[in-house]
Amino acid sequence: MDRKQAIADLSDLIADIKLDHPLRVGIDGVDASGKTMLADELVAPLQNRGRSIIRLSADSFHHPPEIRYRQGRLSPEGYYEDSFNYDAIILNILKPLGPAGNLKYRTPLIGTNSDSDSSALLNMAEQGAILLFDGIFLHRPEIRQYWDFSVFVQASFDVIIKRAEKRDLALFKTAAQVRETYKQRYIPGEKIYLKTERPSQRASVIWKNDEIENPVLTVNIPIDKRL
Repeated sequence: MDRKQAIADLSDLIADIKLDHPLRVGIDGVDASGKTMLADELVAPLQNRGRSIIRLSADSFHHPPEIRYRQGRLSPEGYYEDSFNYDAIILNILKPLGPAGNLKYRTPLIGTNSDSDSSALLNMAEQGAILLFDGIFLHRPEIRQYWDFSVFVQASFDVIIKRAEKRDLALFKTAAQVRETYKQRYIPGEKIYLKTERPSQRASVIWKNDEIENPVLTVNIPIDKRL
């Protein structure tokens, strides 16, 4: 399917959902699968459909390095277990935007990852807003109940490594170091997640993204059965 048409179709699916609180959309996928790109691409089409957009990422809620790397910098288990502060995501974003929420959500200031009041901005959401929240591991049991709609972005690990070699070169200095880090830490950690939580079976829709310009959008399971 042409990417522009796939984006339009997914935007229609999301915009057609009407709730009495902001619609919380989780855009899940392994690292370098294209989930951030997809979330960004959905902003304008949904705005054009008359919806206010809140665009956030799990990357703003990393644990500090002393927690992220306490099992070792190349530990797959550490990557899966220690990367993100789910309590902060739930407390500051997902609960305030949920059925019993007050619409007042907090976002970290640039350069911080703390959930404290002193390092977060207080925002007021519109009742009909849509939260587009991208990240890895979004169908973990701690957090999956809070999504009103979810997308799982799929891509093969061979494709992911090739993308990462370009995207992460400045961070890791050499393509060989990118490959080594992905093969030792990221991909094994993501395999733990795929095996234990089966996100491709839990998501509302699947976005197969091996071919960027020709993704495949599949409605996975009825929305009320998604999690």
